[in-house]
Amino acid sequence: MEGLHPTPLPGLGKPLGPFQGPLADAIRYWEPRRLVYNLVLTAVVVVWLLATWPHFRPALTLNSLPPMAVLALLANVCYCAAYIVDVAMLHSSLESVWRRRRWILWLVGTLFAIVLASYWIADEIYPDFH
Repeated sequence: MEGLHPTPLPGLGKPLGPFQGPLADAIRYWEPRRLVYNLVLTAVVVVWLLATWPHFRPALTLNSLPPMAVLALLANVCYCAAYIVDVAMLHSSLESVWRRRRWILWLVGTLFAIVLASYWIADEIYPDFH
């Protein structure tokens, strides 16, 4: 089994495990896009706040910062689900096709996050503040 033997990293002499190469590639691909993902979700929240400003004014207090931080953290934990798919696909026979098409996963995931954030605001948060 040739793929299971660690290969040395050029110049460092440390062996790479079977997942470190694809994991490093996944990190290089996904982490720069995390910033755009977070900016998009922030824009969704800002649009909701501006569109319904008088309604949400009572919700913006110092006490609301920890729950908002938890929601932002959960959005970033959900973003990490892409790593599971990406590393698995980088180990498959479809690796070359996947490298050209993985932007679709980012787009679908970001659109899903927008829908989920909008639903959460409209159905769970918006009715609570009058």
